[in-house]
Amino acid sequence: MFLIVACLFVSWVFVHRWNQRNKKGPKTWPIFGAAIEQLMNFDRMHDWLVNYLSECQTVVVPMPSTTYTYIADPASVEHVLKTNFANYPKGETYHSYMEVLLGDGIFNVDGELWRKQRKTASFEFASKNLRDFSTVVFREYSLKLSAILTETSSHNQVVDMQELLMRMTLDSICKVGFGVEIGTLAPDLPENQFAQAFDTANIIVTLRFIDPLWRIKKLFNAGSEALLDKSIKIINDFTYSVIRRRKAELEEAQATDKDNKMKHDILSRFIELGEDPESKMTDKSLRDVVLNFVIAGRDTTATTLSWAVYMIMTHSHVAEKLYMELKAFENERAKEENATFVECDDVDDIELFNKRVKQYAGLLNYDSLGKLHYLHAVITETLRLYPAVPQDPKGILEDDVLPDGTKVKAGGMVTYVPYSMGRMEYNWGYDAALFKPERWLKDGLFQNSSPFKFTAFQVSLFLNHFATKPNFFIVGTKGSSRPAGVFIGWTKNLPW
Repeated sequence: MFLIVACLFVSWVFVHRWNQRNKKGPKTWPIFGAAIEQLMNFDRMHDWLVNYLSECQTVVVPMPSTTYTYIADPASVEHVLKTNFANYPKGETYHSYMEVLLGDGIFNVDGELWRKQRKTASFEFASKNLRDFSTVVFREYSLKLSAILTETSSHNQVVDMQELLMRMTLDSICKVGFGVEIGTLAPDLPENQFAQAFDTANIIVTLRFIDPLWRIKKLFNAGSEALLDKSIKIINDFTYSVIRRRKAELEEAQATDKDNKMKHDILSRFIELGEDPESKMTDKSLRDVVLNFVIAGRDTTATTLSWAVYMIMTHSHVAEKLYMELKAFENERAKEENATFVECDDVDDIELFNKRVKQYAGLLNYDSLGKLHYLHAVITETLRLYPAVPQDPKGILEDDVLPDGTKVKAGGMVTYVPYSMGRMEYNWGYDAALFKPERWLKDGLFQNSSPFKFTAFQVSLFLNHFATKPNFFIVGTKGSSRPAGVFIGWTKNLPW
């Protein structure tokens, strides 16, 4: 009897696999779908999808709990994000995976709740007060990072650039979001429980999308889900303590008629909005709003800057063109401001070098940065090849047909893949794989592309409406034996 069952099972598997011999896309197994292949390729997930999407513009990946349809064709992306937008919410599947971290924040809700948060966020993030406050904060932490890099450069030390950028963006985003000093970018680079818990939670909730056992582990509080539970507790303890303290500070300031210097951080603004009885803003709502903002701005900015620095340093002709643009910008702004810079011929003089960097930072403002078209192109080209959000999944409410004829079923997921889209020759031509900032320029001026072809920040509403955007500037003495310092600044009008 056992032998008969075994033979039937083997035959079933054989027939299942045989029927897929001419199928494009991942081959599946009975019951498990493509989960085995996807788990085996977890560490190279994005390149795994590039291989399939280069052969066809839509890839269907059945999984045990649902079916994922990955798309890289701009027409299909436009259909999902615009033409039939109402049919593709984030959905219950996405919400259930991310709720523990994102709660009911703007990146994890749909419908009226999403529209209300979007309207409020759009208004708040476009305000001059928040723009001015954030500009001061980001410049402050950028200079801290520049000082660390200058010191390590003078001693020929190796640094983890992405870790430093993660610390810089966490400190600055938390100052803008919470109005508090996290302190991870202090010269001794201290460990921080909140930062560690934040990173751990991010990784584990992402893993849920391909881990079919996560609900079981959550039920028994085992493995990665147990670690996630501990991390969320640390995040919540910190966040709620800041909310309570900020409310007390605002109440005290109102009672004594004192000017509250923190009033322009995002948490304070939403606390003030919560005073309206119709807003229904609870401490949980405040927690979700601010954490969604931190998630939107921290990792996206740091990873983009990390890749941008890497691409510049590995493409000498790009570094040369960028240097020339920034030098011309410096000369022009110095004339406008009638400013005189300290001479910095000896770049081994750290104090003098830092003073020069600070002077350069003083030239950067919201309006003047729009003149840096090549820098804009460098950042945009970095985002094309290394988007901060490489995949963005959507739920499916009703059966539908994509423009290329692919049928999608209600309850499944459609995911557009910016990482793959930026590498497809059918989107960008024969040189799609090359880092080429010039593709964004026409007669020296920046030219954007269709938002359904270049989708790097379709999901980043916070950054899309934020008044200033991340950028970096190479500063130093050309021809010097010292590596150029990296100054993290903020610019506007990037296509997020």
